[in-house]
Amino acid sequence: MTGDTIYALASGTGRSGVAVIRISGADAGAALCALSGRDLPQPRLAKLVRLRDPGDGAVLDDALVLWFAAPGSFTGEDVVELHVHGGPAVVDGVLAALSRVQGLRLAEAGEFTRRAFENAKLDLTQVEGLADLIEAETEAQKKQALRQSEGELGRLYDGWRNELVRALAHFEAELDFSDEELPEHLHAAVMDRVRELHTQLLAHLRDGRKGERLREGVRLAIIGPPNAGKSSLMNALARRDAAIVSDIAGTTRDVVEVHLNLSGYPLLVADTAGLRETGDAIEQEGVRRARLWAEGADIKLAVFDALTLPALDPTTRDLLESDTLVAINKAEVAAVPIPDTIDGHPVWPLSVKTGQGLDELLTRLAELVSVRCRVSTDGPAPTRARHREALVRTADALERFLVRDNAQHIGAELEAEDLRLAARELGRITGRVDVEDLLDVIFRDFCIGK
Repeated sequence: MTGDTIYALASGTGRSGVAVIRISGADAGAALCALSGRDLPQPRLAKLVRLRDPGDGAVLDDALVLWFAAPGSFTGEDVVELHVHGGPAVVDGVLAALSRVQGLRLAEAGEFTRRAFENAKLDLTQVEGLADLIEAETEAQKKQALRQSEGELGRLYDGWRNELVRALAHFEAELDFSDEELPEHLHAAVMDRVRELHTQLLAHLRDGRKGERLREGVRLAIIGPPNAGKSSLMNALARRDAAIVSDIAGTTRDVVEVHLNLSGYPLLVADTAGLRETGDAIEQEGVRRARLWAEGADIKLAVFDALTLPALDPTTRDLLESDTLVAINKAEVAAVPIPDTIDGHPVWPLSVKTGQGLDELLTRLAELVSVRCRVSTDGPAPTRARHREALVRTADALERFLVRDNAQHIGAELEAEDLRLAARELGRITGRVDVEDLLDVIFRDFCIGK
């Protein structure tokens, strides 16, 4: 156990039935004794205790307390949890009393989890999974975060890294201990192992960024000319007045975003400024942002005004792509028949006013979102850009190794460095980058010097 003893409210702020205050560090047990006037309870056994201010003896609360002796705790240090009544006065009183206990200080943001990482209770992917679990808004996000916080992603990358460390150890053993009795065909075995791992990495990276989309939400841009009903459509999808609706063209001048839950999958919907040429500098900026958001969107929904048929806004029409959804709003007042297709795109007749076509559109959106988010049950997927970047660097290093390889070992030092870099990149994902483990593998596998 290292560092100061820290404390903080571990549950949410505001009024609640129960609030949890956590204390972690070498003086956690002494702090509990100071507040309770009793010896420490048995580890992991809840005990009802009257807490008093160590300064003046004033009663703070009757609380359930839990004692976790190191290393069997979340942080790996001695930990105390105080389950007190969740009123602000009670919580503030207990925190104030703890501030007067010698050796304690208020925890910094994320410090409990950081100590859990530093004490090898969690790897970096588990830390990120825990953060994602707290932020999860949909069932699918929760499931992915749970899998990651329980170490599934970290175990995959650690397993690959262990394979690389073993391959590197065998490769260097063949070079450095050529006079020893090493297994035959060792070089070919190393090559086969690296080639297989390279294939697995590339397959892992070809996931369509589903893990990242699931974590962040699929991005849907509603685009179209002014007064087509884009803001009304977003309000209907969100089931609340998220965007201002007006008959005045150009009302929406910035990107308005709303998070939706579609069949357990996250969707980030953006209502954008009407696409048109304008002399208004602010509206011009809104149109620029609309185009930029649409370019980065996973799905585009183009909305046209039925009252303008048979003509269609050319600016919006130019932005249609193969997977763009096309909707004609105000279908209830269309003066001419609504076409079945536009530029090869099926058309969704809509009436935000009457609700016509909304359920069908939501069903289609849910299908598109689930396809972009549904992670394979065969294994976890990268959930952050840093995972993907490190994996790409790993794959590049392995590819260099495979290209460089030759039976004469010309440039073998560079080959070894490629394997070393690949293992290091994988280690950076989980935060487990060891220095001495290569020698351990060499001596364990080949008993050099026996």
